[in-house]
Amino acid sequence: MSTRREGPRHGIHDTAPAVRWEDGFLSGNGECGLIALGDPAAERLIVNHHRFVLPNGSRGMAPPAVADRLDEVRDLVLAGDAKAAQRAFSDGRRLAWTQPFHPGFVVELDRSNPAPVRDYRRETDFRTGEVSAAWTDIAGAWRSRAFVSRADRVLVYELAGPALDLAVRLSGDLPGRPAGVGYSCVVEVGDAREVLITLRGTYPAGPGAYGFTGVTRLVTVDGPVGQEGDRAVVRGASRLLLVTVLDRADGPPDERLLRERLHVLPAEYEQLLSRHTALHTAMYDRVELDLGVSPTERAQPVGELLAAQVRDPGVSPALLEVMFHAGRYTLISSSGVLPPRLTGLWLGEWGAAWSGDFTTDANLNLQLAAASTTALPEVVASLRALIADQIADWRENARAVFGARGVLAPSRTDGEHGRLFHLDAQWPWAMWVAGADWLLFPLLEHWQVTGDDEFLAGPLAPWLVEAALFFEDFLAREDEHGSLVLVPSYSPEVGPAGRAGAAAVNATMDIAAARHALSAAVEACARLGIEEAAAARWQTLLKRLPEYVVDEHGALAEWAWPGLTTPDDHRHVSHLYPVWPLHEITADATPELAAAAHRALVRRGDENLSAHGSLHRALCAARLKAPDLVEANLAKILGNDMVFRSLMTSHNPGLQTYNADAAHAIPAVLVEALVDSRPGVVELFPALPPRWARGRIRGVRCRNRVTVDELAWDLDRSTGCVVLSSDVDVTVSLRCSRARGPISRGEPVPVAAGEPVRLELDLDG
Repeated sequence: MSTRREGPRHGIHDTAPAVRWEDGFLSGNGECGLIALGDPAAERLIVNHHRFVLPNGSRGMAPPAVADRLDEVRDLVLAGDAKAAQRAFSDGRRLAWTQPFHPGFVVELDRSNPAPVRDYRRETDFRTGEVSAAWTDIAGAWRSRAFVSRADRVLVYELAGPALDLAVRLSGDLPGRPAGVGYSCVVEVGDAREVLITLRGTYPAGPGAYGFTGVTRLVTVDGPVGQEGDRAVVRGASRLLLVTVLDRADGPPDERLLRERLHVLPAEYEQLLSRHTALHTAMYDRVELDLGVSPTERAQPVGELLAAQVRDPGVSPALLEVMFHAGRYTLISSSGVLPPRLTGLWLGEWGAAWSGDFTTDANLNLQLAAASTTALPEVVASLRALIADQIADWRENARAVFGARGVLAPSRTDGEHGRLFHLDAQWPWAMWVAGADWLLFPLLEHWQVTGDDEFLAGPLAPWLVEAALFFEDFLAREDEHGSLVLVPSYSPEVGPAGRAGAAAVNATMDIAAARHALSAAVEACARLGIEEAAAARWQTLLKRLPEYVVDEHGALAEWAWPGLTTPDDHRHVSHLYPVWPLHEITADATPELAAAAHRALVRRGDENLSAHGSLHRALCAARLKAPDLVEANLAKILGNDMVFRSLMTSHNPGLQTYNADAAHAIPAVLVEALVDSRPGVVELFPALPPRWARGRIRGVRCRNRVTVDELAWDLDRSTGCVVLSSDVDVTVSLRCSRARGPISRGEPVPVAAGEPVRLELDLDG
C-alpha cells in the first residue's frame, strides 16, 4: 500500500478477511463500485453500478393533479383539519416507492486445495482507490489488488502468487434476489491465455429496463486458461488480470460495445492504475486533517481502532481522523454519474432499505455537506447532473400540484426521474415546498466557494429564478396582519405534537426556503444583470414573509403559527434550516434567534438515533458554536456500534442497515467545527471540542473565494497559525474567539490574489 507513513494515514488495514459483505473494503469511480472481502481461498468481489435499479412500475408514475383542489386544501389546513387536507391533496393514491437499487453480481475466485495462510493483511488505500490483500502460505507469497477506474470506467483486479490454480465465475446469486430476476453466465475462450466471461441478468417483464450485463476479460501472464462449464479455469499461471465492464438498458445491452471497450484497454494493471490515480489522487489530496494522533494509534488495524472507541467514553481523535479521510474517500468514490445513494454506491444483497435511493429531504444534502468546503467540485457536479436530468419533472410537479410556475422537487428519487409520486394521505409530500431550494443550495455554495460566474449564469441562476417563481405563485394567502402565509406546509417528516396529521401552516423550514429562494434569486439576477422586474417583485415578497417564532420554552418553533406545538422527540431537525446550511441565524448577527435555535437543538430528542439525525444536529451545533453538542452527536455515531470494519456506517445503532449518511457527513462536521465561513467572513475554531487540543487542517475552501491553506493549533502551548490564499483580491473579516488581540473580534484581512497571508495566533488554552 502506498499510504504515507508520516502524519495522518490515508487508508485502513485489517488482519482478517471480511466475514460479511458490509465489512468488505470499498472502491468506486462514481459509476461502478466494488466490495472486496479479501478471502485467500475463496475471494468474493461484489460489483455495483449506480444505475442498477429494479423496475417496479414507478418509472411511469406522475405527480398528483390536484391544483384545482388547492383552495379547498388551504381552507382545511387553516381550519385545523389536517387529515382531511391530506386526503384531498393525495388524489387517493397509495404510497409507491422508487425503483430499488440492487447489487450487480459477484466475481467468485475459488482456489483448488488452498493451504493455511499466515501474515494476512488486507488494505484500502484512500489515495489510490485500491483495495488489496497479501498473505503467505506454504507455497510462498500472494497478493491481490483491485480498483475501479475513473479514467476507463472499468473494474480491475489482479492476483499474483507462486502458481495460480483456481476457477473464476460470475454469479448473480446474492442474498435476497427476487425470484423473477434471472441470470446466466457464459465463458468464451479466446486464446491460451485469455477468456471472456459474460453474465446476463434479466428483470421480470413489464415497465422499466430489460436487465443488466457484465463482461469480464480474464488474461493470464504466463499460464493457460480454459473452460469448465460456466467457469474459467487457470492452471499454473503466476498472475491473472480481470477487467470488468457493466451496463443496463431497456432492451438487451449491446455486448459488442462492452467487449470493444475491454479489448482496447491494455492488459496491464500498473498502466490502468496510473491512468486512474491521475484523476482520483488529485481529488483526494486536496485536503488533509491531522488531529495530533500518535503513530502507534494510527498503525492500529481497523478492528482494534473500533474496539478502542468502544472503551473510550468520549470520541477518539484517532478514529475521527481516519473517519474524516475515509468519508472523503467514499464520497469521491460514490460520486460521478450520480451523487451518493443512501448506501453510497455499494450493496451486497437485494432489498435495500428505503429502496437505496436518493432521499432528498435530509440525507442527500447531508452526504454532500463537505463537497465544496473540502474541495470536491466533481461531487457537486454529480448533483448538478442529477438535477439537470430531472428539472423538467420538477416543473411538471409544480404545475400539477400547485398550478404554479417554477419547480417543486420530490422527497426522493431513484435517479431515473424526478416526478413527485411518493405520497399518500398519511405522508403529504406534495406539501413539502422547500425541496428545490434545499437541493439547489449545494450548487449555490459551490458558486460562493469558486466565484464561477459561468456556472452561475448556466445552469444555476435559471434554476434559482424558477425556485423564486414557484414561491411567487405559491404565496397567495395572508394573515390578519398582512404577512404572507405558507399553506399547505410540511416539515419533514413530522407533524405538530398532540394533533392528527402533518399538514400545517408556516413550517419554519418552508419560511426559510422561501426567504432564501427569493433572496438568492435577487442576488444572482443582480450579479448577472437579468430579470430586474421579477427581482423587484421578489424583494417586495421578502418584506411580507412571516417571522420565525420562539415558543414558550425559549426554543425556535417548528411552525410559526398559533396552536402548532413543536414535538420533543424526532429524528429530523428541519426547522434548523436557517442555522445550517443557510447562515441566516448566527450567534453574531442574530444572537436571540441563535439562542432559541440552541434551545431547540437541546430539547429535541433523538427518537431512534438515526445517523442522519445525529449528524444534522452536529452540523447545527457547530454553527451555533456549541462544541459540547458537536462532540456529543459524533459520539452517538462512534460510540453506538455504527461503524463497519470498512468504515462505512450504519443507519442505526448495532450496525443496523448499511448507510452512508454518517460516513459522508462526518468530514463536514469536522470542517465546520474548525472553520466556518460565509461571504465576507472566515471564523476559526467556532466549535473546537477540548479533545482536539492539537492538530492541523489544510485545503479548506471558504464561501468567499478564500482557501485556508493551513490552520494549525496547539492549545497546550497556546499557539497556532493560519495561512490564507485566494485566486482574486479579497478582504475578509477574520474572527477567532479563542485568539487574543484584534482577531478575536474580527479583523479585516486583505488577501491579494496569489499571495498567501500567514498569521500567527495567540490562543487561549
